[in-house]
Amino acid sequence: MASALTDKLTRLVKEMRGQARITESNVTDMLREVRMALLEADVALPVVRDFIARVKEKALGQEVLGSLKPGQTLVSIVNRELAATMGEGVADINLAAQPPAVILMAGLQGAGKTTTTAKLAKHLIEKRKKKVLTVSGDVYRPAAIEQLKTVTAQAGAEWFPSTPDQKPLDIANAALDYAKKHYFDVLLVDTAGRLAIDEALMKEIKDLHAAINPVETLFVVDAMQGQDAINTAKAFKEALPLTGIVLTKLDGDSRGGAALSVRQITGAPIKFAGVSEKIDGLEVFDAERHAGRILGMGDIVALVEQVTAGVDMEAAQKLAAKVKSGDGFDLNDFLAQIQQMKQMGGLSSLMDKLPSQLTAKAGSIDMDKAEKDIKRKEGIIQSMTPLERRKPDLIKATRKKRIAAGAGVHVQEVNRLLKEFEQMQDMMKKMKGGGLMKMMKRMGGMKGLGGMPKMPFGGS
Repeated sequence: MASALTDKLTRLVKEMRGQARITESNVTDMLREVRMALLEADVALPVVRDFIARVKEKALGQEVLGSLKPGQTLVSIVNRELAATMGEGVADINLAAQPPAVILMAGLQGAGKTTTTAKLAKHLIEKRKKKVLTVSGDVYRPAAIEQLKTVTAQAGAEWFPSTPDQKPLDIANAALDYAKKHYFDVLLVDTAGRLAIDEALMKEIKDLHAAINPVETLFVVDAMQGQDAINTAKAFKEALPLTGIVLTKLDGDSRGGAALSVRQITGAPIKFAGVSEKIDGLEVFDAERHAGRILGMGDIVALVEQVTAGVDMEAAQKLAAKVKSGDGFDLNDFLAQIQQMKQMGGLSSLMDKLPSQLTAKAGSIDMDKAEKDIKRKEGIIQSMTPLERRKPDLIKATRKKRIAAGAGVHVQEVNRLLKEFEQMQDMMKKMKGGGLMKMMKRMGGMKGLGGMPKMPFGGS
């Protein structure tokens, strides 16, 4: 996420921290570097100018000059102003309306609007305990209606049917009527992707907005579009009273410009960020925490939340009880550990939230290769019979060949997995005396991570 910008700002942060004395000259030099880094990251020029002016004014003020550690104070100012550029803290979604609270989803085609609608439905069900109905008004793309039906089912929400021969306004009114009669808390209305310059479609969404009077009008924008994302957001802001922005594909955005510009250019707060393709890959956007990530400080709070959500506490406790009772750690348990890793969002998603100094050594690791390695291990174990998983000692030459063929790998890969399994099995034997849960708690180190099992990070 915003890797190029993060690399440059992390280096500058180190230089700033090392400054024993702050002068107008070295502040100007540093800010020139910051300015170049922001422009290269596709941050809008007015946003860069404003940001640099604010930092410079504060950097040459008493807060820095009178500080015992001026370099660190300067870093905290940059961090604070980055957060202020993206909004203050968290802008929560507004559901304060007579149910159903209507949320209108707007945006360009290809921005990820339909999947974001389902992700938001899942978020509202799990985090806000709401009963959610979704409906598609995208009559121009029949596949979009079916897509919403599929992803809504994955999210655990209810889908209201619509057809391409209906008018979007009629669809929305029928869905609203159904939502009222069946006591839904929230109605999410997905609309057709439109170009900002398409006057007919823009008029259609304005009329739709006026008719259903949504409590939230969210603009879904692809963070990877950079400067284009900002321009289209501005055009939509002029057409609709936007209440918030959802930045999608933030995990693939190497520049970071959209996240830094879109708040200031549109005046609408960033409310959510799409951080993976998975149905639960939507985070409430926190400007301060995102600023920390851009500066290479990581986001430990998000990491803890992600790990806690992904850890199956009951399964971890069962494993601890099994090992304690003397039952061996088998390949089924090993597979469960691999699947836990996937549930947490994968290696790259976890690494992204760690401070840069902790991930510097891991920088040489090919994350895609590591993720594939985890999937390969899963495939190998799934090619084994239930008996082989329970009794790995049975796996000799002929069985190894069959397993390798079933998983589409070489026999050496099977041998490597079995060796890693044996190493983990030895470790589990040492934990037999009830030390496994203690080890898990030590590894978690924080409330809510008490059952965090050791993950097979792989590495071939």
